[in-house]
This record gives sequence, structure tokens and C-alpha cells, in this order.
Amino acid sequence: MATVLSVSGSPSATSRTARLLRHLDQRLIAQGHRVIPLDVRTVPAEALLGADVRHPAVVEAAELFARADGVLIGTPIYKASYSGVLKALLDLLPQYALTGKTVLPLATGGSTAHVLAIDYALRPVLNSMGAAHVVQGWFTLDHDISVREDGSVTVAPATAEALGQVVDQFSAALDRTTSVLAAAS
Repeated sequence: MATVLSVSGSPSATSRTARLLRHLDQRLIAQGHRVIPLDVRTVPAEALLGADVRHPAVVEAAELFARADGVLIGTPIYKASYSGVLKALLDLLPQYALTGKTVLPLATGGSTAHVLAIDYALRPVLNSMGAAHVVQGWFTLDHDISVREDGSVTVAPATAEALGQVVDQFSAALDRTTSVLAAAS
């Protein structure tokens, strides 16, 4: 069983990105993984904007990254890049905070014009942080995510199928990595 840190890089409390991640967390839990959610928006702004690496919330976030076997990172796309709040957190983590980790980047946005933002904006940062394996990411259009009155999420069928495959590939990569590490110890 792998531990997955599920990071929402959305600054909004009613974010479709965060809701989609929590929805996908359930799939990972059903596959036997332990999932720890982290909404970056809950890290105090003064810690992020003041680059306070000693702030307890930043220290705690860094510890969560260190303990995770895999990281699921979701972000809304703004102006062809990932969110500023996510950037602020990633900037405060140790340089190689993702060393040895399997990472799944996900993004949401209003237009397919931003579909490449995962590969051109986010993936290079994840690689530079030492990720052992960044699996194929996925971009989901906002209109494919519906939020019900109870806060639960419905994903358009074709998107749900594609997301399921991406999450399953991430899960399989996690299983391989944790098996190799367990055999080595």
C-alpha cells in the first residue's frame, strides 16, 4: 500500500479542481492506497508570500511530501500556467522534494487552448524537483466537471473513462515502485 499526497493547487474553496481530486482520491483508496489530501489554499498566505520556510504549515507540507510515495498534483490553469499558490508552495519545498516519487499531474481549465500547460509549465518543475517518474497527466475541461448540491462530483463519461485510465496507470506505477523499494530494504 502506497501513501499518496493529493495536492490541490487551487486558491478557491469551491474549486472544481479540488473536488475532482477528492473524487479521484476515492478511486485510489479503493485500490488500496492511503491518500492524504492537501489543499494549498489552507497554507497561510503570509507564509507562502513571505517565503517563510520555517512556518509550521510550510514545515508540515514539506513533511507530507517527504512521507509520500506518490504525489497527485492538481491545478487550475490560469494564463497557460499552473496556479500561483501552487508555485508559491513548490518554491518553498526542498529542491529535491520529489526524489524517488511517482507523480501524476492533473489540470483543469476552461479551454483546450491550455491543454499543453501540464507538459510545458508543470512537468519541467516536477522533473527538476527529482521526481522518479512523472506519469502521463490529464487536462479536464471545467464543463466536464459537474458539482451536485451535496458537493459531490459527476464527470462527463468520456472524461471519467480517460481519468480512470490515467489514475490506474499512476496506481500501477506506485505499486511497482513500492514493490521495488520493499524488496531492496
